Amino acid sequence: MRVEKITLRHLKMPMKTPFTTSFGTVDEKELLLVEARDESGITGWGETVAFVAPWYTEETLKTTWHMLQDFLIPILLHKEIGHPDEVNSLFAPIRRNCMAKASIEGAVWDIYAQLTKQSLAQALGGQKQRIEVGVSVGIQPSTAQLIEVIKSHIAKGYKRVKIKIKPGYDVEVVRAIRAELPDLPLMVDANSAYTLEDINILQQLDDFRLLMIEQPLATDDIVDHATLQKKLKTPICLDESITSFEDARRAIELGSCGVINIKIGRVGGLTEAKRIHDLCKAKRIPVWCGGMLEAGIGRAHNIALTSLSHFILPGDTAGSSHYWYEDIIDPEVVVKDGYIEVSQSVGIGYAPNMAIIDKLTISTEVYQ
Repeated sequence: MRVEKITLRHLKMPMKTPFTTSFGTVDEKELLLVEARDESGITGWGETVAFVAPWYTEETLKTTWHMLQDFLIPILLHKEIGHPDEVNSLFAPIRRNCMAKASIEGAVWDIYAQLTKQSLAQALGGQKQRIEVGVSVGIQPSTAQLIEVIKSHIAKGYKRVKIKIKPGYDVEVVRAIRAELPDLPLMVDANSAYTLEDINILQQLDDFRLLMIEQPLATDDIVDHATLQKKLKTPICLDESITSFEDARRAIELGSCGVINIKIGRVGGLTEAKRIHDLCKAKRIPVWCGGMLEAGIGRAHNIALTSLSHFILPGDTAGSSHYWYEDIIDPEVVVKDGYIEVSQSVGIGYAPNMAIIDKLTISTEVYQ
């Protein structure tokens, strides 16, 4: 295949409700869509997941546009590619910028799946016909409101609930949830809000039978997490710390975690995500697919990835209606009884809804 044309679209999507974590609140999501067209006219789609500010990683929406326009698109355009894995090698000279790389590599994977007449899940080696899904709940104004939100998600069939925590909003909140919902599959996500000085607080969370504590310490750390994991009964799940296969390998060898969250954008694309999945399967480290408030294109890629065999914990790929008044794909992603059906249609399995995309688009640029 040879990509001959790439279109970038900047969209702004209002969210149904604000989503609050330890690093900020999002009430509308800005994103870039990458539309790549090959020499035969087949179109593939990718989506950036970077926020407008560098809360989660150093990347932002503007830096991803800059990297795509000035570096990644010029590298990829008109190159003969036999397999999407080759994109990873083409982009290797560019340091980090994983979210920018993942967005354009995802579009190439979509083209490849269509060329080979496979679903994206099949092209990746996925085996599942449906995936279990959980839901992530942001920080709420009160604990009572948080519990009501959680109950509403349980009623919809979600298999696991993740709540956000931060210093001062942690042990007592979890205690209240457990008192009300003693058997709920529950995990907490700190988004790097703690340090080793908070070990006593984090140890108290061992009393509540949590599935895991996600990324309690610094975003770039695996050493202190190894120290902390030795002090905790609850498994640590690493998120921000894992940006590559090598990060995962080192973290496993150090004993820094018991679980790894794989996000396509954070690790630089589907090829690297699959490598990390395969490593964790060999090392018997459970994995699950995290969410970045994706719109429908990114959500479709997450579903395909989660069809791989070792995604044994429910991910954060909630249904479209959980976040959006209207999504940018047709049909929208639907959760039924805590599961999402893995599309067997060729490519990502969902058609971009161009009417909605055009309505939400702020600006467009074409490269060829």
